[in-house]
Amino acid sequence: MKNFAKFMLFVLLVSTGISLLYDYRLKHGGLNLSSGRQPEKYTLASNPSVDPKQVPSLEALNRERRTLVKSVIPSVVAVKTSKKVSIRRESQLDPFEFFFRNRPQFRSPNDETLVQNSLGSGVIVTNEGHIMTNSHVVTDGEGNPVDQIEVQLSDGQMRKARLVGADAQVDLAVLKIDDPSVKPLKLADSDMVQPGDFVLAIGNPFGFEETVTDGIISSKGRPNRTDFFGGFIQTNAAINPGNSGGPLINLRGEVIGINTAIASTTGGSQGIGFAIPSNTVRTALESLLKHGRIIRGYLGIQSRALQPDETGSDTDGVTVADVMPGSPAAQAGVQQGDLIRKFDGHDVKDFNALRMLVAQTQLNKQVDLEIVRNGKPLKVTTQIKEQPIDYQTSGASPRRNQPQPQRPGPSGDQETTSGPLASIHIEELTPEIARQLQLPTNVQGVLVSGVDPDSGMAELQKGDVIEEINQQPVKSVADYNKIAASLDPGQPQVLSVCRGRMRSFLVLRPR
Repeated sequence: MKNFAKFMLFVLLVSTGISLLYDYRLKHGGLNLSSGRQPEKYTLASNPSVDPKQVPSLEALNRERRTLVKSVIPSVVAVKTSKKVSIRRESQLDPFEFFFRNRPQFRSPNDETLVQNSLGSGVIVTNEGHIMTNSHVVTDGEGNPVDQIEVQLSDGQMRKARLVGADAQVDLAVLKIDDPSVKPLKLADSDMVQPGDFVLAIGNPFGFEETVTDGIISSKGRPNRTDFFGGFIQTNAAINPGNSGGPLINLRGEVIGINTAIASTTGGSQGIGFAIPSNTVRTALESLLKHGRIIRGYLGIQSRALQPDETGSDTDGVTVADVMPGSPAAQAGVQQGDLIRKFDGHDVKDFNALRMLVAQTQLNKQVDLEIVRNGKPLKVTTQIKEQPIDYQTSGASPRRNQPQPQRPGPSGDQETTSGPLASIHIEELTPEIARQLQLPTNVQGVLVSGVDPDSGMAELQKGDVIEEINQQPVKSVADYNKIAASLDPGQPQVLSVCRGRMRSFLVLRPR
């Protein structure tokens, strides 16, 4: 035993000596590990290319931008959700299903639970800890609430969040956390925002996507669009999917919108983003806090879109194309062809302005409408009522000189249409096809059966489901053809597309 210990001590001393000798020769140049290659000489730049004194305004802008971002980031949160989804093991045989048609009431060992996680953004807007985010951030693909919601503050703290209310139509939701410990951001007046204004799009501070992106307001309140997108604030700031629900910030650190969608042909940001205006956000917030749901007033008209030979200045107001039976407009005696100039004393420039005024009006309030009928001014009075549950948001009536929709063929027959969507071939979406494609149960639309290869629409694929065109619901081939026939070929078209369990927006631009 003593001899073994002496041997181990000898080995330890020899190895230590060799190590010390190696280090000594390596440090003093006695050991050359290279294979004859001489090291390259290099000198790094020591001075900047531009003296900061030569660009003082840019330096000041950089400092001010850092100050702006630093002041708003603490109020932006990451929204993390999880939901348990039951799935079946298809590879194993269930003896109950083999012998009996009905499944047993107890849980089969072949059932598994999959936890789906998602990530979004939000912004604290009240001292009590209420957070605005998108509805699609805190609900699943079928519009059902998730099982658990957590928010992560900018300092890394995790907080449990409670869903106060959500509305899929405006894609807004309100969350609540206790003891927020941060100052809320103010909801500004989005009517003051103008194209060309500088803004920041801020999203999830813990995601892999960009947290802060600069942008310019590129468009808002387009009079030639009567769909819901006409009311969005359009910006060229990149809005990545993980940043949905984050705020759009002006130079005063105020919220002017909630980022909700991107226009993309690839699934990533291409510099076209849409934000819900802060005035709409404020109205939705107050309604959700008071009632747990959004109470919508409605007037009950359909409008006529601008004609190719008209401009917004020629037709300030809203031309009535149709009046819904039993609606407040019908009760007031509004007729087809009337031009609505004022609503409750406010000037009406276009359909989006009218819709916003109606949405912000208290229910059961008596309002005056100033209209022009056959060239003569006229004033009528109506009472704003709550919008019926099955009421469809009105779109534009077809423009003049546009081809009328074709009559749909039998169910399952492929249909094509003329105009901007002529290269897209569609057919009816049947329940069987929806099951085969594993689509969410609430999907309604038409199935893309093919796309002409030379159309430039490679982003649209066979098997996609078109749910909306410019925010107008598509429930059948007949709906699709009717909407497609009314489209302006000189304008971009926004398609809401479902592909499997994923939903996205595609923008088709005129060629």
